[in-house]
Amino acid sequence: MPFVRFLARPMLASSFVLAGLDKLKNADDTATQLSPLLRRAAESLPFQTDEKVLARVIGGTQVGAGVLFALGKSARLAATVLAVISALNGYVEWRSADITSKEGRDARRKQLLKNVSLTGGVLLASVDTNGKPSLAWRAEHLAADTRKNAGHLAADVRKTTGHLAADVRKTTGKRLKKADKAVRKAVDHTVGA
Repeated sequence: MPFVRFLARPMLASSFVLAGLDKLKNADDTATQLSPLLRRAAESLPFQTDEKVLARVIGGTQVGAGVLFALGKSARLAATVLAVISALNGYVEWRSADITSKEGRDARRKQLLKNVSLTGGVLLASVDTNGKPSLAWRAEHLAADTRKNAGHLAADVRKTTGHLAADVRKTTGKRLKKADKAVRKAVDHTVGA
């Protein structure tokens, strides 16, 4: 399976890297295409920015996440970022597609299917644990092991405490018998004198 990941990650990432480079190179076109969304994003930011800068940020993020994903570095995080960007791209391309002709509608549908497929691919990659157990699985098993070990420890404590209590009873009983003998001997010695 590692060989498949070695091949599949760069193959899947290549589309995102090339699209991100295109966004960087053609920031004006990207800003125009993404204008409705970028305007809303710019309004919600606490600082002033323009749409062209946001388009470059999206393109740079797409290239960076694509390269990280292709190299397998922080692959799950990079795949999650790519999934968000892919969904955003799919939405924008769907809204801005020319649907005045049959060819335009067919192209829109094909582009949507491509974007949905890419989003699905990177979503799968975002949950791929690379053959290792997930953090949730590790935490669950750590908790189970801790409970098991705590149970064994409690049993050991009960056993040790029981042995100590028996030793205390035994020792106390012997000392009480010795003290009783000493008292009786003293009483007998006093009475007989």
